[in-house]
Amino acid sequence: METLRDILDAAALGVFPPADGGVTVVPQASPRDAGVLSFTAHSVVFTDEDPRWVHDALGAVDCDPLAAPMNPAFLAAFLARTGRRTETVDALLVGSPLPGGPPVALSEIGDAGHPRIVYARGRRDDVRAWTADGGVLVLGRGVGGRLEVSVEVDEGVRHRGLGRLLVTAARHLAAEPLWAQVAPGNARSVRAFQAAGYRAVGAEALLLRS
Repeated sequence: METLRDILDAAALGVFPPADGGVTVVPQASPRDAGVLSFTAHSVVFTDEDPRWVHDALGAVDCDPLAAPMNPAFLAAFLARTGRRTETVDALLVGSPLPGGPPVALSEIGDAGHPRIVYARGRRDDVRAWTADGGVLVLGRGVGGRLEVSVEVDEGVRHRGLGRLLVTAARHLAAEPLWAQVAPGNARSVRAFQAAGYRAVGAEALLLRS
């Protein structure tokens, strides 16, 4: 059986599920993460719920079937069924690893109680974090065990390209495809990732444990 990680690994290489209007249901890779991935004309629902329930709930949504997995009506039913919560539908981007050292000086955070590390561990495993002058870079294993990146840039140093440097630096620290979830409305962040060579591959609604 194809797993969530199989689907993600293939997408990182540019190989996507067939654009046939279908929906694939796969088990969760961990109890922490459930949700929906939306690719071109194909969606993937990762959940430990009965796949029959998923397809029945999608069939009850009054909209274009292609849009049903990300439709608020289905997501609301999914949340109610699982007792989970969600925040936003994110753009899903991926970048390949880069050789050499990062283009910005980084200092790894060794304090396990650092607020940024504590926060990241609520959503990822094997978390590591680095500080730069005016920003923080975090790597960790999230959905399906994929390697994920997030960054924060201090307000006082924004509009100077630090975000782009940090997400570029992350590609130099990685030895495998590196994933990012970005709110589409955060145009500044979307531009930073795209300028750093990350490719848009789809959308994701992540359901978090309450």
